[in-house]
Amino acid sequence: METLTTRGRAARVVATALGLALLLAGTVWGTDDHFPFGPFRMYSTSNPPNSPAPDTRVEGVDSTGAVIDLGQDATGIRRAEIEGQQDRYSAEPALLAEVADAYAERHPGAPALVEVRIVVRWHGIRDGRPTGRWTDETVVRWEASR
Repeated sequence: METLTTRGRAARVVATALGLALLLAGTVWGTDDHFPFGPFRMYSTSNPPNSPAPDTRVEGVDSTGAVIDLGQDATGIRRAEIEGQQDRYSAEPALLAEVADAYAERHPGAPALVEVRIVVRWHGIRDGRPTGRWTDETVVRWEASR
């Protein structure tokens, strides 16, 4: 087994110090987008024990009126990407046309989507436990021009 040279040890110390400095800076000033050097707040916070829990989904309506789940398998777009851009979609619903385009690419023979919407299902929580009740809220809607 060979020992590290002085130069090799110095390189490892510098790399470790740099990693620790980035971790500290990210913890103090970072956001979730800076992960793994920023704080990953979704694991460090929780909702109050009696607040409803959100479950976001994307769904579409095709030209036959059928409601289609537009999850990752249907579009290639992960739910986290939709949730992370939800403010953009709310400000500009026409951006949801990209989801319809992604669906059409993966399902060329399927009826065209005439509507895409982001729906949040609010699951009831009481004393930190699910109640079994829920309500759906459509937070963004895009309709194709006809």
